[in-house]
Amino acid sequence: MQKKHLVFIPVYNEEDTIEEIVDQIRQLPYNLEILVIDDGSSDGTREILTQLSGIRMVLHSENLGYGQTLIDGFQYASDLGFDYLITIDSDKQHQPGEIPLFLEKADNGSWDIISGSRYLGASSENYLEAPEDRVKVNQRITQKINQLTGYHLTDTFCGFKMYRVKALQKLHLKETGYGMPLELWIQAWKNNLSITEVPVKLIYFDHRLEEATPLRTFRRYRYYLQIIENETHKYETTDISRAPR
Repeated sequence: MQKKHLVFIPVYNEEDTIEEIVDQIRQLPYNLEILVIDDGSSDGTREILTQLSGIRMVLHSENLGYGQTLIDGFQYASDLGFDYLITIDSDKQHQPGEIPLFLEKADNGSWDIISGSRYLGASSENYLEAPEDRVKVNQRITQKINQLTGYHLTDTFCGFKMYRVKALQKLHLKETGYGMPLELWIQAWKNNLSITEVPVKLIYFDHRLEEATPLRTFRRYRYYLQIIENETHKYETTDISRAPR
């Protein structure tokens, strides 16, 4: 039986790019269904989406957060019986033309999560294209996740991924903010999910980034650490409660 693949695009105020991203996915020589979840956009994104034919669409009445949008997409894929879910952002920092990299990797191995990495095999010149504060925070958090889980990740924050939907059903994700991937990695480790990475292009657009200040960088880093601590503590508490007395 042919596997069912769903490409899921979380969007928020993407009126300039969403139609092009959908068109590029449609041009791929694969049988891919497309889901777009609009997280309460306030620009013209919703109007554009209603004019696109042949896509599945969910509309949030208000902005619920990147993490919640991903959680809703995961649940949608599970409820409708898809085998694989591919997540891709709609701001052109992920290239639809790289989706075949994930599909080929899935065909050549039994992986629960195939994660895009902007840093896997990247040269020093590539690193110069990325904001220094983002690279440093990513490296520190990635190192911490690897120390906890034993994974060998090079990029914990890339949203370009392919999931086995049955594996996602083992997770109980609650984090609604942009740090949700850290909760996901720890839960993946606790559920013994198999992980691999594929290299994808490292692309950053200046207009998508807040001005880097030491305070903002510190707050973002502290937010990430808090998610890791909360999720790790939850499992430590569970392990203690199950210990023989």
